[in-house]
Amino acid sequence: MNEITSLERRPEGGPGPIRRTALHDTLVTHLRDMIIEGDLPPGTRLHEGQLGEQLGVSRTPLREAIKYLASEGLVELVPSRGAVVKRFSAKDVQDMLTVLRSLEELAGRLACETASDAGVAEVRALHDEMVSRYKAGDRLQYYKLNQQIHTAIAQLSGNAALADMHGILQTRLKRIRFIGHEGPEKWAAAVAEHEEMIAALEARDQARLSEVLGRHLRKAWERVRDSV
Repeated sequence: MNEITSLERRPEGGPGPIRRTALHDTLVTHLRDMIIEGDLPPGTRLHEGQLGEQLGVSRTPLREAIKYLASEGLVELVPSRGAVVKRFSAKDVQDMLTVLRSLEELAGRLACETASDAGVAEVRALHDEMVSRYKAGDRLQYYKLNQQIHTAIAQLSGNAALADMHGILQTRLKRIRFIGHEGPEKWAAAVAEHEEMIAALEARDQARLSEVLGRHLRKAWERVRDSV
């Protein structure tokens, strides 16, 4: 099987063959997107042969990509069943969001103290592009920019331990956070909270940014609890 040329994102109409540049990274991203968007729902067994044929790649790179997703907590390697998309209970989700909320509240306070002007400007640029994707109705790209903003604030805290733990939890919650934007009212509410975030960060208002980040994560649970 030829895996030399560029790997492309699946077309709008659904999954299809992909070709290669940096095969591993692109395969990981591709499969992760399929999990996030629900093309591979929780509990789905990942058949290497079937997926390989669908995506146009051989089993070896696909197997490595699946192992990587298992290390992120999105896939489980189950004895006798193989690789299965991870299913989180409602308590799992609530517990992770509770810890994530505490991390982001702290990150917001620290970022207001330590972030460079250039770092704040980068978050503003991400925010503006995210709003642009929202207005265009591009939900997946909106979501990815949304997550980049949360990651950037954690990194602007200057606390590597916080940023590392934040990254682990954020990755495990990818599908859950994505469904939190389903429906126009939920999506609009999330965008409004992000408007508050960027204003507080640019003002370097520690209390305000910490409060809106905490509220945003509490609302995240309210937006997803009926779906888990």
